[in-house]
Amino acid sequence: MEIIVSHNNTDFDGLASMIAAKKLFPDAELVYSGKLHRNVREFMSLHKDTFNFRLARDIALKEVTRLILVDTKGISRIGEVREVLKNPEIEVYIYDHHPASADDLKGSLEVIEEVGAATTLLVEIMKKQGLEINSFEATVFALGIYEDTDCLTFTSTTSRDAEAVAYLLSHGAKLPVVSEFIDRPLSEQQKNLLNKLIVASESYDINGVKILITSGEIGEYVGGLALLVHKMVDVSNADVAIAAVLMDDRVHIVGRSHDRVVDVSRILAGFNGGGHAMAASATVRDGNVETIINKIKTLLQEHVRPEVAAENIMSAPVKTVTLDTTIEEAGKILLRYGHTGLPVVDGQKMAGIISRRDIDKAKHHGLGHAPVKGFMSRRVITISGKTTLPEIQHLMIDHNIGRLPVVNNGRIEGIVSRTDVLRSLHGEHYPEKYERIYNITQVSTGNGSDNLKLLMAANLSGPIRDLLGQISYLADRSGYRVFAVGGFVRDLILGVENLDIDLVVEGDGPGFARSLAEFLCGRVRVHNKFGTAMVILHNNFRVDVATARTEYYEYPAALPKVEVSSLKQDLYRRDFTINAMALTLSARNFGKLVDYFGGRRDLEEGIIRVLYNLSFVEDPTRILRAVRFEQRYGFRIETQTLSLIKRAIKAKMLAKLSADRVREELKHILGEASPTGAILRMSELNIWPFILPAANTDQESLSILKKLPFAMEFVSSTGGGLKLNTWVLYLGVLVRETGCRISLIDEKLRMSREEQRKMSELLCLCPEVVKRLSGRKPMKMSEIASAVRELSGEGFAFILAVAGEEVVTERLKNYLARAGHNKLLISGEDIKRLGYQPAPYFKDALDAVRDARLDGAVATREDEIRFVAEFLDGLGVSKIQ
Repeated sequence: MEIIVSHNNTDFDGLASMIAAKKLFPDAELVYSGKLHRNVREFMSLHKDTFNFRLARDIALKEVTRLILVDTKGISRIGEVREVLKNPEIEVYIYDHHPASADDLKGSLEVIEEVGAATTLLVEIMKKQGLEINSFEATVFALGIYEDTDCLTFTSTTSRDAEAVAYLLSHGAKLPVVSEFIDRPLSEQQKNLLNKLIVASESYDINGVKILITSGEIGEYVGGLALLVHKMVDVSNADVAIAAVLMDDRVHIVGRSHDRVVDVSRILAGFNGGGHAMAASATVRDGNVETIINKIKTLLQEHVRPEVAAENIMSAPVKTVTLDTTIEEAGKILLRYGHTGLPVVDGQKMAGIISRRDIDKAKHHGLGHAPVKGFMSRRVITISGKTTLPEIQHLMIDHNIGRLPVVNNGRIEGIVSRTDVLRSLHGEHYPEKYERIYNITQVSTGNGSDNLKLLMAANLSGPIRDLLGQISYLADRSGYRVFAVGGFVRDLILGVENLDIDLVVEGDGPGFARSLAEFLCGRVRVHNKFGTAMVILHNNFRVDVATARTEYYEYPAALPKVEVSSLKQDLYRRDFTINAMALTLSARNFGKLVDYFGGRRDLEEGIIRVLYNLSFVEDPTRILRAVRFEQRYGFRIETQTLSLIKRAIKAKMLAKLSADRVREELKHILGEASPTGAILRMSELNIWPFILPAANTDQESLSILKKLPFAMEFVSSTGGGLKLNTWVLYLGVLVRETGCRISLIDEKLRMSREEQRKMSELLCLCPEVVKRLSGRKPMKMSEIASAVRELSGEGFAFILAVAGEEVVTERLKNYLARAGHNKLLISGEDIKRLGYQPAPYFKDALDAVRDARLDGAVATREDEIRFVAEFLDGLGVSKIQ
């Protein structure tokens, strides 16, 4: 027997999840494990004939072979049904959306994801499987989602919940029915209990969070306590409300939170309760209300974190100007760093603020040469690092200002902008009006943790973990703050191997690099001008070390100017959010993810997102990198980022790039494991005309590009693992129609001599080889060898992909297969032993014997020696006397 069960005190999400699970497991029985919420009970009194529900006491629990749990996974929340767990062979399937707790069951099948309602998970499965649902079922499922998300308004609500509701509405869900049962009028008993709870309530302020605690005792059970607590939150405007009420022989505890700082499920976990961050409940048999309330207060003191303060969201260090800085120079600084205002300092003391508006007005009147002290605002509202977020909000609203300097003893430590406040209130992807698009104080991680220690243990090799541990030890011993940054962190989260370790040091990067080289018995190369260094270890493994930097561009496509700065600004100068994360290597916070800009969330959602609007103007190579990362990981370029790319391309920013920068980016793109997608995406975005007009991406080129990986694999395998220059090969396919005019390509790419030689082979020699191999007359293997003797591995692969005639590819494949097993048994030393003086004809002789082997004319070592002697005698070569 299979049974479907939800938690005792079943709400609409539990009911809807059970009915949805019945669609997936039609032979399973629907079983109540306890009481129903009042509104659920009223609903079922009308529709009890529609669904065949049974009570746990009415079924033979010993005969249950599969337990299907929905909207719960806690053993303590399924009542007497837990008896089935005594069967060691029982299968447990779990569909739940609550966070993990110590009371959780383990299932043989688990679908556990943090969405707003468990019903959402089951609706998604039904949709994927194409199961039919009628209008009534859609209405029930909508009831479950709407109730557990408070009509999609709880902060635990996800886009998936909204998409599930949209799907249900498209299948006839009736919102008037949903509204009727969710927003039920209070009964007289509920009204009386609500009044008692309001009278008994006490308000507390814990670390800036307004908390309402209430309690009561009544003789009989009154349903809907969760609804009453919810109404108390609305009436009192509290951030959190918790009620403990003795009914019969049990104390029922309900918590509701409208503040993301307080997770009520963690509070009520102290009473073996369940739920999620915004809503949780618990039941204590034979409990004492006063004792429970005192324990709740203690738990709140432990779990309620301090309110977000200025020091948590401010930007630092702050770019400042002095009293004598000119209006013109201040304007350039604002433009360079994308700020809307600059603090003005007198020595070390805060003197005022000059805004973009002030500067624009002064320049309009021809006063660009004047010092800022004549135009700055001197009456500046400042805050301390401990000023809380609500206080900051009030100051900005009351004084209509968009930035507040954080000052300590007259010295400026940071600055909080209006965008910082909005981002803290509204989450990670709040857009900024000017240059920056995203700047998040902390990103939500998939498992609720921002520490990557488990990922490091799973995804890094032992030597790399040991190296990071040694770096951590040295950093703490030397007093440095050190972080691993960029692609290493990105690929660690993705589970992709990346041995390029880039370190950023807040302070003296070269100084730390010298210490690290000495500590690990390695060598160091320092570039003091750029604040960078490279540590080279005994196995030639390299670690790049840089001082935390910021950079600016004096004009579009220029190389950046670099200045020492903080980690946050160092990450902000990078190309995309997924590359702007850091891994803390200090022992105290080892493994902690630093993610100011939402990189991890973008990784999870598969998005390439730029950090600020002028990014592609300042460095157009980022357009090429966006395409490369998009295609490498199967991601998509975010909508606004794509718009910025198209705008920069239309403005011909790519045409401003130097040949060296274009070449290096093309090497990365065409050197990818599968670059065809990137090649086509670049064509779609009209990139090729600006960086390589000779490139052709028509259908014929696409067909050849698809053949190229197989051609490369064949050549590599027959050549004993021969390494081929991938990027040159793909480039050759794209520009093959230029013929032998290498200059058309080189003027755009400035290739090295070796690259030019390879390209000449592909475009000039390979067509000649194809002509020689394409004749209808049968060819000896030695004749084929003669035709292809000057080809490199790249040449063979190029012809296999490009040649349209089957006779050419078959001859080439046969030759490669034969040549791979056609090693000579003699060498130049054997020819010397025959009495000949070393000379260029040695090569001719060895080539001739190699051809003879291919044709089957020689087989043994003796055959080869005899053949060489006859060959040289035929040439008239004399032996040494």
